[in-house]
Amino acid sequence: MGIEHMKHLKFFVFLCILTFTVSCGQQKKYIQYKIKKGETITEIAKKLDMSARDLYRLNPDVNKKPKENTVIIIPNKKMKDLKNGTTKNENITEKDTNKNEHKKDENTVNTEVITDKEVKRSKLIEELEKKYKIHEVKKGDTFYSLTRFYDVSKEDLIALNPELSNGLKLQQIIKIKPLEEVFDEEDYLYEDKIKEDISIKAALMLPFRASELDTLTQTQIFGNSKLANIVTEFYMGAEIAIDSLRKQGINIQLDVFDTGANSTKIRNIVAEKDLDDNDVIIGPLYSEEATFLAGKVKTPIIFPFYSKKQSTFTSKRIVKTSPNKELFREKLLKYIKENFHDGNIILVGDGKATSNFNTNQIQRELATHDSINSITVITPQKGYIKRSKFTDVLKPNMKNLVVLTTDDNVIVASAINSLISLPEDVTVQVFTFDKVSAFNKIDNFKLAKIGFTYVSDEFVREDSFKSKNFYNKYLQKNGVLPSYYATRGFDVTYDVLIRLASGKSLKSTFDDGYSYRVESKFDYTSKMFKTSENKGLFIVKYNPDLTLTRVD
Repeated sequence: MGIEHMKHLKFFVFLCILTFTVSCGQQKKYIQYKIKKGETITEIAKKLDMSARDLYRLNPDVNKKPKENTVIIIPNKKMKDLKNGTTKNENITEKDTNKNEHKKDENTVNTEVITDKEVKRSKLIEELEKKYKIHEVKKGDTFYSLTRFYDVSKEDLIALNPELSNGLKLQQIIKIKPLEEVFDEEDYLYEDKIKEDISIKAALMLPFRASELDTLTQTQIFGNSKLANIVTEFYMGAEIAIDSLRKQGINIQLDVFDTGANSTKIRNIVAEKDLDDNDVIIGPLYSEEATFLAGKVKTPIIFPFYSKKQSTFTSKRIVKTSPNKELFREKLLKYIKENFHDGNIILVGDGKATSNFNTNQIQRELATHDSINSITVITPQKGYIKRSKFTDVLKPNMKNLVVLTTDDNVIVASAINSLISLPEDVTVQVFTFDKVSAFNKIDNFKLAKIGFTYVSDEFVREDSFKSKNFYNKYLQKNGVLPSYYATRGFDVTYDVLIRLASGKSLKSTFDDGYSYRVESKFDYTSKMFKTSENKGLFIVKYNPDLTLTRVD
């Protein structure tokens, strides 16, 4: 029996169980609902005052934007028509009661009259939702909780809602941010929850190499050892995360282990310590050590950085916090297919195996897209890309998209220099799926001129509450602003521990949504017998003023 057949069979059995439940006198628990034209699952969930995630769980085979007249299962709650201010039941597929009978059948959704005040409120919400992400203030909401969850500053909220200068009021409708700054994902955001009186025991395993470095001065250590910088800064960021979580009432016991320069030391640690006494182990830093450790413990192991060898991980104990590189290409392809309509695409490679593979993959995927009618592949001659190669294929007065699949310094530089010198009636936007060092060597003004857009596993809004809060704490404690490695230490540590603070197992929280920290997105797979991996990526674009914007 095929997987797809089994999937539909399970869903059929699920529907049968629900139908049987309704017929046996529990009609008020679930009913069927027929989708109207243009309705989305998110909109329906809002009307039902439930999360879209829970509605998807009731309807596992339904897409975000289902077709008109698709029948779904919903809790038997009153759905208010926001336009009319009344509860509507014409889309409920339960049998109507006999029109000649005055007695209501218990399966019929009740109608009720909505007051003028509720009608005005519904209309206000409808108008605001056309332009803004909105929030209804609930019991327990504070400026701190709102700024953390929505990643906005208190100043931003008051600027959009001047009345907030007098404080938050229960059931108040407030604007969070303009829709152009909102991505269609907030129903899947992980909500930080802390179980009362929760305690967490964690181990941090990093190659501090204390025994080797204790005879050197601080200048010698940090002047000559890139590894020492990475490890120390990661640890300092993790310290800020732990301090912050402790202030929120979480009891954290942390044991720090120096794994040294090779695997001998970690073997001694495993032999001498009961590491399964921990709820989580953050580290070790090396892939071979992570693989060894996974065979010795039953505790989740958080692999903190990207490694080329992480694709070989098979243990269900390991959690990869950095996305695999093939996901970068998939992210870019998805973005192009969803946003690029009716235009001209040029793929620029270097003729080498890796570039050829990526070029062929992209070409094959995009060729199936109905709105893309022209795909051209350009490769270098004599080691660089001539300007004429582009002028021969780029078209004036239409969208031209150039995708660079090479990381060769000379080819990247020559391609970009050619593209910034094109005639005024020829416009291009340049993409790549991984901003490697070759692009870091290009002047940012040149990148901005071509709307350079790339896939990244990091993005930070300098003015966001999360980033400002972290930067201030780090600066106050350490006297310097945090590096990438310090921020990584904070993000990885904070995300793992706040998920465990819910009282649930770490893997089970992966099903509860993805999270954003200071500059990382954590969107984990949760396969019972496989390695969990982070799929969290951003699409980032250079603006003319050299700022960066997240476009997906």
